[in-house]
Amino acid sequence: MSIRSHRGATHNRTSTRFALPERQADGNWLDDCMAIDGVTPCVRTTVIVEHPKTILTRNTSPDIPFDRSINAYRGCEHGCIYCFARPSHAYHDLSPGIDFEMKLFAKPNAAVLLRAELSKPAYVCAPVAMGTNTDPYQPIERDWRITRGCIEVLSEFDHPVMLTTKSDRVIRDIDMLGPMAARRLASVMISLTTLDRKLAMTLEPRAPTPSRRLAAIRALAAAGINVEVSVSPLIPAITDHETETILRAAAEAGATRCSFIPVRLPHEVAPLFRAWLAQHFPDRASKVMAIIQSVRGGNRDNDPRFGERMRGSGPWYDLMLTRFRLARRRYGLDGPRLELRTDLFRRPTSAQGELF
Repeated sequence: MSIRSHRGATHNRTSTRFALPERQADGNWLDDCMAIDGVTPCVRTTVIVEHPKTILTRNTSPDIPFDRSINAYRGCEHGCIYCFARPSHAYHDLSPGIDFEMKLFAKPNAAVLLRAELSKPAYVCAPVAMGTNTDPYQPIERDWRITRGCIEVLSEFDHPVMLTTKSDRVIRDIDMLGPMAARRLASVMISLTTLDRKLAMTLEPRAPTPSRRLAAIRALAAAGINVEVSVSPLIPAITDHETETILRAAAEAGATRCSFIPVRLPHEVAPLFRAWLAQHFPDRASKVMAIIQSVRGGNRDNDPRFGERMRGSGPWYDLMLTRFRLARRRYGLDGPRLELRTDLFRRPTSAQGELF
């Protein structure tokens, strides 16, 4: 495993594990994503090159509508305080807090591995999800282009893909996603948590602004790509009051369907989120946590049980769900989920030849 700094940099080796230099990760982030009052954060990102032996991750969870996924990266520069994937960094002896945002893992051989797996005679096609653990279009994708490489392979094999992102960088790949969508081989879900620019700045500090995400929905829809919107996580007393305005804006931009998940606070995410609440919403922090605990069984921050972790229970959850369903119906976002095709899957001649 080797280490390289994001966007190059002067090589100043140290004795730490992250030996190669760190550098401000994306000099125009706030111009490109979230400029507010001219304040630019000093965020330095290190990228560790990882060489896994396989790239498709399998799951048997009854809570999600796919059984395989691709994660081109570990960690995420977007820095969303609520991200349920943060605890995964602890497996690498790294902090689920700032390390998750600054010490990233990239898998540059992902497309090669994917081609090899799809080429196996025993492989059975089913939609593959991208963006399930960390965002496939976070800022480093601009230079590493690992997500794009994987989509190129999936397109070549006529393999269906479901993308989830909160970045407008996804429109860069419309040239591939458009033709795939025309064959019902691609769909995109845009995560839209809030329309409040200043709230987004603290909640998702280095993710694209809500307006950029709405623009991405419009661009994708105009290209004939099915776009869903995920109002996840829905945070009581912080973002839930925006339910109707978010869904209306998404529908007007061209989204066809919507969904939501109440905020999840597994493992180390809970204390990070509590600290964020204390800093930004001290007037209602106890109320927010009381509602979250009500939704999660009454006396805990998170409910990890299958069948419950993606939804919730109790009167507060029932109110959220009823309100969401009414708004979804009002704005025409309650259609059936698009079923991607698997019958078009093929192994190109070149791929078959590589097996021999």
